[in-house]
Amino acid sequence: MDRFQAVVFDMDGLLLDSERLALVSFEAACTHFQLPDSPDVFQKLIGANAQLAKVVLREGFAGQIEPEVFDEVWQKRYLELVTERPIPLMPGVENLLATLKQMNMPMAVATSSKTAGAIYKLTAAGIYDYFQILVGGDQVENSKPKPDIFLRAAHKLNFESKHCLAFEDSENGVKAAHAAGMTVVQIPDLIQPSDDLLALGHIVLNRIDEVIGYKF
Repeated sequence: MDRFQAVVFDMDGLLLDSERLALVSFEAACTHFQLPDSPDVFQKLIGANAQLAKVVLREGFAGQIEPEVFDEVWQKRYLELVTERPIPLMPGVENLLATLKQMNMPMAVATSSKTAGAIYKLTAAGIYDYFQILVGGDQVENSKPKPDIFLRAAHKLNFESKHCLAFEDSENGVKAAHAAGMTVVQIPDLIQPSDDLLALGHIVLNRIDEVIGYKF
């Protein structure tokens, strides 16, 4: 990994085992409003910032409920889950972060979550201090799969994006990091990569710390 000048991480479903909590709370909100199971809607929400999520909810639940009304209940249920106790780390995260710290590798987080919420979750999980930079979805105009958030992270780290290694779990995130010109490693969480996504030629691993010693 010493060929890279910096590393940029997604957060939910990549560093933190939070996508399952998002799914549970999403399903609870659907039940609350007597909406049908909508896994296709949830999949489109993975990696989306608040602005894009509003569009996805409006299209997914067209004529059934206003996105603001649904989102209020969904986020309330999600907040209850994430504040009960720190969100668990995904397997291998601590090992990789410690290794990169020993290498003095600059690290950033590029998450579609709002900045304040991301800081809270990473701090509660005990890993916030590993990162020099955090870019939340509220800091950029365009959500993943657009490259804005990764380009901003690279700029704030003061490195060209082509010299950065990016870690992602979602399709939207992989597309965003790839479009930014970064080398991309995907650790799939709830959804396995499609054939179309694999055509990008990025790296897919089972655990995030499998990248240690990987021959790029």
